[in-house]
Amino acid sequence: QVTLVESGGGLVQPGGSLRLSCAASGSWFSINTMNWYRQAPGKQRELVAAVTSGGYRTYSDSVKGRFTISRDTAKNTVYLQMNSLKPEDTAVYYCNVDALINSRDPWTQHWGQGTQVIVSS
Repeated sequence: QVTLVESGGGLVQPGGSLRLSCAASGSWFSINTMNWYRQAPGKQRELVAAVTSGGYRTYSDSVKGRFTISRDTAKNTVYLQMNSLKPEDTAVYYCNVDALINSRDPWTQHWGQGTQVIVSS
């Protein structure tokens, strides 16, 4: 199984920055896409950013140009650098990966416990 542990959330003023980290541990055959989702109170969970094993990155329109996703394959860690934060970025941020536990299993999704980000003055 894959265990994901996020860190780096907190309270920040508008215009500030935070860097989220998500470390994967456990046992798997392969990890493909590593993703960051977020869920604000009363809203559905949404995909914020994704990075494939080949390094291809995608972003939601709401964060494009402000957030940067990156991954360190050697450390099994994905990061989300968040700059120019806005109050509407306030949410619980979740790490998610697509993993192959062994070569004969189907791909499965795994989630972290979430880390709270609050953007407020």
